[in-house]
Amino acid sequence: MYAIIDIETTGGSPRQEKITEIAIYLHDGERITGEYISLINPERNIPYFITNLTGITNEMVEDAPRFYEIAKVIVEMTEGRTFVAHNSRFDYSFIRQEFKSLGFNFRRNIIDTVALSRKLFPGHRSYSLGNICKDLKIMIKGRHRAAGDAMATVKLFEILMAKDREMNNGKSGLIKNTRNSKLNPKLDLTKLEKIPEEPG
Repeated sequence: MYAIIDIETTGGSPRQEKITEIAIYLHDGERITGEYISLINPERNIPYFITNLTGITNEMVEDAPRFYEIAKVIVEMTEGRTFVAHNSRFDYSFIRQEFKSLGFNFRRNIIDTVALSRKLFPGHRSYSLGNICKDLKIMIKGRHRAAGDAMATVKLFEILMAKDREMNNGKSGLIKNTRNSKLNPKLDLTKLEKIPEEPG
């Protein structure tokens, strides 16, 4: 079970910037089973260059819910699912930071479709969402908007899953792409879970 996610933000730093839009598509490995799309009031000004890129204006988010108002929906929709995104570290770190500011520790297993694309489709000039989708003939309706980019990621993920099964004799090896796969296989993951989030 997967939650395929894309966000738009006021900038590039999770510690200093905020989320302006989120799209979540629930996927069972074969098809979309649910969705949630919402603008988010970042409670700060959206820089002009970001508006220029995404089309999201201060006026558009003025009456949108604040993150804390939709936090429960995000928790419930992603519970027990693998967090899938293109360059997932970006989306995941922003969402974790938003939850951290609410005093909640948001943790999910992650699959990054950039890393998976590099592994399953080596040799492409660029693995940005726009370029890899162009190479694989995936249409993006609404580039740099959460719903459009998340839907493109869904289509890319489905192609990657099919390729993955083809390379693994019908079985999925996708779990090998989660962050835990980069750790020593002899490491006791229960000990890892007990490590505090903060230094000191």
